[in-house]
Amino acid sequence: MSETIVALASGVGRGGVAVIRVSGLQSWESLEALCSGPGFQHRTAQLSILKHPDSRETLDQALVLPFKAPASYTGEDVVEYHVHGGRAVINSVIDVLSVQKGHRLAEPGEFTRRAFENGKMDLTAAEAIADLVDAETQAQKIQALGQMDGRLSDLYEGWMERLKKTLAHLEADIEFPDEDLPEGGAPEISQNVASLIRDVGDHLDDNQRGERLRDGIQVAVIGAPNAGKSSLINALAQRDVAITSDVAGTTRDVIEVHLDLKGYPVILADTAGLRPEQLGNEGQDAIESEGIRRAIERAESADIKILLFDGAALMPDPHTLNLIDDRSILVTNKMDQAEAKILIDTSLPLSVETGEGLQGLLDVLFSKIDALIGTRETPSLTRQRHRQHVENALESLRRSQKADLPELMAEDLRLATRDLGRIIGRVDVEDLLDVIFKDFCIGK
Repeated sequence: MSETIVALASGVGRGGVAVIRVSGLQSWESLEALCSGPGFQHRTAQLSILKHPDSRETLDQALVLPFKAPASYTGEDVVEYHVHGGRAVINSVIDVLSVQKGHRLAEPGEFTRRAFENGKMDLTAAEAIADLVDAETQAQKIQALGQMDGRLSDLYEGWMERLKKTLAHLEADIEFPDEDLPEGGAPEISQNVASLIRDVGDHLDDNQRGERLRDGIQVAVIGAPNAGKSSLINALAQRDVAITSDVAGTTRDVIEVHLDLKGYPVILADTAGLRPEQLGNEGQDAIESEGIRRAIERAESADIKILLFDGAALMPDPHTLNLIDDRSILVTNKMDQAEAKILIDTSLPLSVETGEGLQGLLDVLFSKIDALIGTRETPSLTRQRHRQHVENALESLRRSQKADLPELMAEDLRLATRDLGRIIGRVDVEDLLDVIFKDFCIGK
């Protein structure tokens, strides 16, 4: 924290403007070394000529925006240099800044980590910033903004406050058993804990909505060889991402395509044609065998399965039929061919060749995703770390209801409070920081 850190805060590559961020005790000192002229003012942008402190070589003409602690992103003294976005300009300015006294290049996520350590945000807000940087769809952006604004931490803070009040009543009964305390304390404590158990349980029962939005909804296209799976993937992606041919077994591995379906992030997977009799084969056939094994595995783990049938076949593929469940969308392809027929009454008619029926499939897929994600009044869990701590808290709350002694009940309530506090970074978080911030990009 005593060192001043430097990094590019905008995207890497060529651009009109790039933002270089400097944070720490010496950030204003390096500003004065690079820029001569009238003094700089807090939160006041100023157009300046940046020059090398030693050679006085001009580095760039930049818009400089300085901040005084604690009114900055990190809570420290911060200077942002808005320079021209050419690689030579960026590199020259960073090279000069990084060798100034007390300065060094920032580690991934270090600016946001300092913001957390200086009390500018809690852990859920810090994680939301990373999600916002990575957001590719509207739904992901909305979820990240809501979490960054404190919706998730406010929920956990509320639960912790309720737990603290309940603990206060319980510990008063423990510490002052002979005092004339208000009657009805024990039933009220039990009712408060039962109410919390219901709220926490409802929060966990979210069908993993938040994680699915953050990571992407897994959709697998499954079917027999030559049913048209790869052609369907190409049609949905609107580009050639999978090799197509009439030779059975062309697709040997799972091919993933990322789509934005009306704001929802979708990971569409093309899979090998189902021929379970090939499983366990050796030699060249072992490659196809492994592809089939992965196809079956993906069908089992997918959030949604598009089961594709060949409309020109004599009967539906039995291996594909065996995969039908409530996650499935049944589709009959090749309806443009003369011998084509609907093999399953509930399936959607489709011709990948002509595009007829493609929009109908997209509409059904969107409806199924919309039903899967749903809408909730309370914010959803977005990371496994959150879910694990909430599950631990719920377990402690339930255990408290069965405690034989009030002291044991109080300890369980304290454990529940501690787990909720770990989510937002209130207790025992030092061991979590490296894990959380290591996936951030440089400059954040």
